[in-house]
Amino acid sequence: MEDEYIRKLEYRNFSYSKMMNTRFYKWILYAALLFVLLFLILLIAGQSTFSGVALVLFFVSLAWGVRGKENLKGYSYSLWIFAAVTVSLYFPQYFLGVGNFQFKKLIIPLLQIIMFGMGSQMALSDLTNVIKMPKGVIAGILCQYTIMPFLGITIATVFGFPPEIAAGVILIGSSPSGLASNVMSYIARANLALSITITAITTLISPFMTPLLMKLLAGELVEVNFWNMMLDIFNMVILPIVAGLIFNIAAYRHTRGRAMILQLLAYSAIIILKNLISLNAGKLFGVQLIHMLVTDFLWFAILPALAAAAFRYFAKGDKTLLDKGLSFISMAGIAVIITIITAAGRDSLLDVGLLLIAACFIHNTFGYGLGYSVARFILRMPEKDCRTITFEVGMQNGGLASGLALQMGKVATVGLAPAVFGPLMNITGSTLATWWRSRNPSE
Repeated sequence: MEDEYIRKLEYRNFSYSKMMNTRFYKWILYAALLFVLLFLILLIAGQSTFSGVALVLFFVSLAWGVRGKENLKGYSYSLWIFAAVTVSLYFPQYFLGVGNFQFKKLIIPLLQIIMFGMGSQMALSDLTNVIKMPKGVIAGILCQYTIMPFLGITIATVFGFPPEIAAGVILIGSSPSGLASNVMSYIARANLALSITITAITTLISPFMTPLLMKLLAGELVEVNFWNMMLDIFNMVILPIVAGLIFNIAAYRHTRGRAMILQLLAYSAIIILKNLISLNAGKLFGVQLIHMLVTDFLWFAILPALAAAAFRYFAKGDKTLLDKGLSFISMAGIAVIITIITAAGRDSLLDVGLLLIAACFIHNTFGYGLGYSVARFILRMPEKDCRTITFEVGMQNGGLASGLALQMGKVATVGLAPAVFGPLMNITGSTLATWWRSRNPSE
């Protein structure tokens, strides 16, 4: 009797706590409604500064409030992004820099950390899936590097954007798919293994494909140096992924013996290849080349191995802890990158803002539609694979595109399309993935 009484009491406490949480989130949503009304009133009254504060509070309240709705909580991150973008549009001076330090210098390191996190979650088996499902992988790669780039140049031409804005639209279309596509594939009950494989391979071949497409499609709009862009992608994406892969081997030791030696030799060859590209691009000579080679091995091979040893010692190899930490850093990093780019390109964004949003929406959704149509009606692939191809084609690596725009010295113009495309694709992707989740894929 006593145990039954305790169980009933615990159930009542749980029910009461759940009810209070539900009420709390409901009041937060009511607050969001009041803030959006306040925004409209202040906007009509011509109080732009105060209306900006009200709009930020609206997005913050909405991002917080939807956490209480199971079917809406997936939109919380995108709403936080909108809050960050709104702050940077109304108060850009706080996101440009402090003293002589410019915040845009943070974009490359943040992107490298995100790519390191991607590499640390990968294994060689992710790439060997191409042998198990060649049709899906090849279809995904071909669709990725044909549909989105040519959609980009078509949309940029139809909308009549200034050359550098148009180049940004083409750049986001010429970039590989990103980690967000893997998340959406998981939510949508798609083929997650295929999604990870396509993302990995499109990313690994991006040092060649992205500069090539930019040279062919945007070469008349902005100056595109093929070798410099290839080198930038190696530095921002490929070497941090290699560092993550080395960390994975050393931290979890899933691979041993000859297989581990062969993988480490392959990763070392990639680091050497990057330095040979530097030599070909005329960036380094003689002693400088040797110095950079040693530095790259230190940063992208030795340091990850030491970090893995520390992780095994202090965290006891707890993969869950690492995954949560890297996921948080990745999401925060993307938010910071988008905020900095929005602040830097505020004036250009205000000039073409609505048109650019419309262009990115068309680019993104047409990418979904064409990707699915090719996979479903032309290649006759299973529904799960079609869903995967949809996300792999329509969702791009906005962080990489932003980093390349920075390296080109045009983050305030070329970087705008990636900054708009990123949050937009998260909203459309979440919506589509949630809708698909309630419908079992037919075989």
